[in-house]
Amino acid sequence: MSVKHIVNLYAYRQLIWQLAWSEFKLRYKNSVLGYFWSLLEPLLMLTVLYYVFSHLMRMQIENYQLFLLLGIIIWNFLSRATSIGMNSIVGKPSLIKKIYFPRDIFVISSCITALLMSVFESIVFILFMIYFKVPLSIYIIQAPIILICLLVLSVGLSLALAALNVLYRDVQFIWAVLLQAGYFATPIMYAVEIFPANLRGIVLLNPVARVIIAARDTIIYASPMQTEDLIFMSIASVVFLLIGYAIFNKIEPRFAEEI
Repeated sequence: MSVKHIVNLYAYRQLIWQLAWSEFKLRYKNSVLGYFWSLLEPLLMLTVLYYVFSHLMRMQIENYQLFLLLGIIIWNFLSRATSIGMNSIVGKPSLIKKIYFPRDIFVISSCITALLMSVFESIVFILFMIYFKVPLSIYIIQAPIILICLLVLSVGLSLALAALNVLYRDVQFIWAVLLQAGYFATPIMYAVEIFPANLRGIVLLNPVARVIIAARDTIIYASPMQTEDLIFMSIASVVFLLIGYAIFNKIEPRFAEEI
């Protein structure tokens, strides 16, 4: 990924936005509840998980409703971004074969679509914060850094998955299984402190775990994100982006013939 390519992508910014917005509207077309599904989905998941972990498993965590909901929102974004992005190339064969422009704009626009969907979930989260009287702290200014790391990480994963899915359609099924496993392996429903010290380090190798922890610290618990988490998230997101582009650029010449 060169500076020239970044400049080229910027020139296509309007097209990226149009693709993202069109995909967003299409997802709720002919739906009775429309955009409200973006609100209902995390609420339904929150209701089930909150009951199980706060009543049956007696999870003792301060502001557990917010703790859980924020984890769900962050994971939903990653899941949607990679799932939509993975099919962004194979799902548009006519555009890939007939029109030339940077193919990665399909992947980037898919991640923006997922981000738009998460905006609705964030509205629910803000309402919950107001209801439970949890004030925003000065450390909320660190939230955009966390979001950028998550977005870059998602784009990197999506680029690799989109390219591999062109050659091997089994990738989409494998990724679905990995997402399910990752949901339980990531500290969404529980705090990472429940693990002994020797296992905690393994869990924290997952960059999404660091993102969730940093987001909870800055947004819910009014404390600055740990420098270690910031460094790890930043490096991991850039590494995944570079790997994603390397795989994408390697396979891109074969897109037209494979799809």
